[in-house]
Amino acid sequence: MSKLCFRGALFHTLGNPVHNADAAAYYADGGLIVEHGKVLKAGAWDDLQSATIGLPITHLPDTLIVPGFIDAHVHYPQVDAIGGFGEHLLDWLKNYAFPAEMAFADMHHARKMAKFFLSELLRNGTTSALVFATVHPHSVDALFEEALARNMRLITGKVLMDRNAPDELLDSAQDGYVQSKALIEKWAGKGRLGYAVTPRFAPTSTREQLDAAGKLLAEFPDILMHTHLCENKKEIEWVSALFPEARDYLDVYARAGLVNDRSVFAHCVHLTAKERADLGTANSAIAFCPMSNMFLGSGCFDLAAAQEADIEVGFGSDVGAGTSLSSFGSMNEGYKTAQLKGQRLHPFQAFYMATLGGARALHIDHHVGNFTAGKEADFCLLDMAATPLLKRRLSVSKNAEETLFALSMLGDDRAIRRTYVAGQLAHDRDTE
Repeated sequence: MSKLCFRGALFHTLGNPVHNADAAAYYADGGLIVEHGKVLKAGAWDDLQSATIGLPITHLPDTLIVPGFIDAHVHYPQVDAIGGFGEHLLDWLKNYAFPAEMAFADMHHARKMAKFFLSELLRNGTTSALVFATVHPHSVDALFEEALARNMRLITGKVLMDRNAPDELLDSAQDGYVQSKALIEKWAGKGRLGYAVTPRFAPTSTREQLDAAGKLLAEFPDILMHTHLCENKKEIEWVSALFPEARDYLDVYARAGLVNDRSVFAHCVHLTAKERADLGTANSAIAFCPMSNMFLGSGCFDLAAAQEADIEVGFGSDVGAGTSLSSFGSMNEGYKTAQLKGQRLHPFQAFYMATLGGARALHIDHHVGNFTAGKEADFCLLDMAATPLLKRRLSVSKNAEETLFALSMLGDDRAIRRTYVAGQLAHDRDTE
């Protein structure tokens, strides 16, 4: 049947709750109607009933219907490095991340990891992501092939590194440009796929390579740029020594034409006021990665300052330094980060950043992120009785804010009952 109907509690956002208190929509008795893989209607059940006559209705008590989660920064080659003990950023890269990425010289390994990674995303309710691959072009092919087979909306790109990394992971400015261009022409816009030019971070690229990355962005204005910025203090000192001509870390990228309204910068923990203002002026986005920032001891991101600068912020799991692919983990650690900064992360805002905010950061919000009619039907059915503790806690919740906050603190992959991609069941916890 071309139409599907789901009944349960429903939550989504129509905008940023920070700017509009009415942007969050919660229905204790809600519904979602999907037709040909897209949202037909969503809202209060009483308002939908007339449109559901004759339709089979999936009614699951203790279920919350939410848009599919969006991971704005994650490394699929680093799944095997997750939980690497006792290192800060630069040592962690050397001892955990780079060895994991070297294994991707083997195409068979890349394909195996792509399958595992995307299955794990779906098991955690994540339906779209901006993903780091490796320097190997076939690591991009493997991930795109698997995402296309699953009809997922996914963005990735070949990593660019021509210095300060193991020889096995180095390309050159010219090879990186040629290989990236070929991948863009092969994959960008195919199915639900998008491409991101991906210099790892300034220390592992020469000025020539960064300039070549900027050339790609100029030639293909619809693609994204994805990199790291101001994650760790020692990293920032290193960038200053490597690029003495630059005013600051962000200026290294700006000089290469890499700072624009399609740029996504991960972390941004230690931005200067000038860098933050420049990001806002350029309409660049930030991937807030609280799990890895805490795990690596990098510091606490200033969410309130980013909001004041009118910067779009989405959550990134940053696996493997991040310790979970679950957006609940990002919301949980994001709340604690805000607490340490003397700030407040409201649950409506947290869910916004994990859905529509992430979609806006990745420029896919015209496709996904909420239940506006006509959008692609990527969504999750959350089990609000997934564990005895969660069930008991939610039984005494007084309102939507409390329900969503408890879910963000106590939820994990067990709470993802089902995940749907373009209206098709992609994960069922109870049968897998």
